[in-house]
Amino acid sequence: MSVPFTPGVHSMRKFRRRAVGRKARYDRHDPYAELRQEAEEFLRLYHHEEAEAGGPAALAARVAAVHAEIDATGTYRHTAAELAHGARVAWRNSNRCIGRLYWRSLRVRDRRDVRDADTVAAEAAAHLREATNGGRIRPLITVFAPDAPGRPGPRIWNEQLVRYAGYTAAHGGGCTGDPRNAGITAYAERLGWPGGPGTSFDVLPLIVQGSDDKPRWFALPEDAVLEVPLRHPDDDWHAVLGLRWNAVPAIANMCLEIGGICYPAAPFNGWYMGTEIGARNLGDTDRYHLLPFVAERLGLDTADERSLWKDRALVELNRAVLHSFDRAGVTLADHHSESRRFLAHLDREQAKGRAVGADWSWIVPPVSGSATPVFHRTYDMTQLKPMFAHHPEALARARGEESDLV
Repeated sequence: MSVPFTPGVHSMRKFRRRAVGRKARYDRHDPYAELRQEAEEFLRLYHHEEAEAGGPAALAARVAAVHAEIDATGTYRHTAAELAHGARVAWRNSNRCIGRLYWRSLRVRDRRDVRDADTVAAEAAAHLREATNGGRIRPLITVFAPDAPGRPGPRIWNEQLVRYAGYTAAHGGGCTGDPRNAGITAYAERLGWPGGPGTSFDVLPLIVQGSDDKPRWFALPEDAVLEVPLRHPDDDWHAVLGLRWNAVPAIANMCLEIGGICYPAAPFNGWYMGTEIGARNLGDTDRYHLLPFVAERLGLDTADERSLWKDRALVELNRAVLHSFDRAGVTLADHHSESRRFLAHLDREQAKGRAVGADWSWIVPPVSGSATPVFHRTYDMTQLKPMFAHHPEALARARGEESDLV
């Protein structure tokens, strides 16, 4: 076998764009052609970026070994170092994430031998404890068993490890809690979850499906979930609503895809940006919809949109979130600082000859967008690999919808 070339910085940039920018032609009579190609593309990337991986000879040997493993088993196993690099680069390639400056700091918990629901649930709780770190949030990923021929990996149905229940009242009587989670709340109840106390912030159980099992529910231990009570620095409206939010935004239902291998259960987290909580989770009309209440407390004229009552209420809600997390000593980014850091990330990656994909509609903060530097430019939306992928069947499960799809 000839030694694969090791591309230079600029040729690597073109190579990576070509790998994801168009559909390659595969031999339709060879069921493993696509997997072999994706594996080789990732291995070239890994050996190019990590000196300890070895030079051209080491790359050629590793590619040959992976090809042989695929031919024999229909899949292959990443080394621990390959897994760690692939997970970190998947974060680097997350087009919707503004906080990618820290991608190399991601810690990787290798749990690829775990397939059963009980252990997945226990490890998910352990993930939350380690990531919480007493409030100094650590970027962390836990990788469970991958999909393999004839045997799927485990699945976590929840969108995030910590989400709040949404209890829908009968006959269209509204929703207590988070309406976004009404579907999976109802599904958990059908599985036998008795429900929580019935507050607006009841922590949902995890819905976990083992490799050879049906979905089951698991209550998260109290010590695994750090929550921050939300208080406004100048008003006491928090006492009326009892607002709080969890500290660790651990995404649970995205598939980690590295070199053609899919890890369907790979919960990962960074830390929150304040606007995720204050503007979207608490402010959106299809979520907690708190802007009218806050505006009323501020004595604003909600009958006239030209009074900008929504804008003013939104700022005060976000002030409360920032103030509360700071008061609790829990890591939380603000949108102005994080915007500057994202541009620093762009500069750093471009200096290394690497393309950076970004989705403008997600990168620009939902509060004071034009006052941040990320607003005044365009971005390449090319999705590079490795990557975290949202599959339709995973999105359906997060809504509590059963599917025949794996």
